[in-house]
Amino acid sequence: MTDTQLLESMLKLQQKLNDDTNGTGWENGYTKDGKLISWRRCIYMECAELIDSFAWKHWKNIAAPTKWENVRLELVDVWHFILSLLLEEYRNKRDLNFIAMELSSINVFKDFCKEKGTPSDNDMYAIVNDIELIIHKCSGFGFDLGELLAAFFVVAIKCGLNLEELYKIYIGKNVLNAFRQTHGYKDGSYKKLWGEREDNEILNEILKSEWDYETIYQKLEQIYRAL
Repeated sequence: MTDTQLLESMLKLQQKLNDDTNGTGWENGYTKDGKLISWRRCIYMECAELIDSFAWKHWKNIAAPTKWENVRLELVDVWHFILSLLLEEYRNKRDLNFIAMELSSINVFKDFCKEKGTPSDNDMYAIVNDIELIIHKCSGFGFDLGELLAAFFVVAIKCGLNLEELYKIYIGKNVLNAFRQTHGYKDGSYKKLWGEREDNEILNEILKSEWDYETIYQKLEQIYRAL
């Protein structure tokens, strides 16, 4: 697939996930249950979780190495919410190809499509600062979608992601999010801890050998039922 087709595919999957989770018409700002939706708040709260993936605390685990796989998973969580924000912002357009083209026009996107780099713990503080810039772009006044997207791509590149890798991990996390919803995530009955590991860790193991949507879902189902 082309770069634009990868973006369009993710937008399509995000639209379906949001429709299934929130009901059709969620783009107008409310779920089918009448709950207010704030994708910008979702983004900056998820960014706060992302920061906690780093050993930024000067009083605790100061030499702990960064778990880059987990960092990339958290980044993909942020990406879910950015895609949702895009679908909301362009709700009157209803053209996923147009949105994908707008995404690909961001200057940093060209660098994001190159070979993925190798992140370093030495860059931790610079990356945390860049994540905080995303928070600022979402929580302040004068919101600019293009600046938000550029800030995200910069962080993603520094954390060892490129478009192809983002797409692969996104597929897996989209499956897990759909799985969570099917198994009671919204009403609180879903068990995020599978034995001694979180479901994200289980997903990471599956993604080492599987990228097919249905196969990933089936493997999650088998493991979850066996708990």
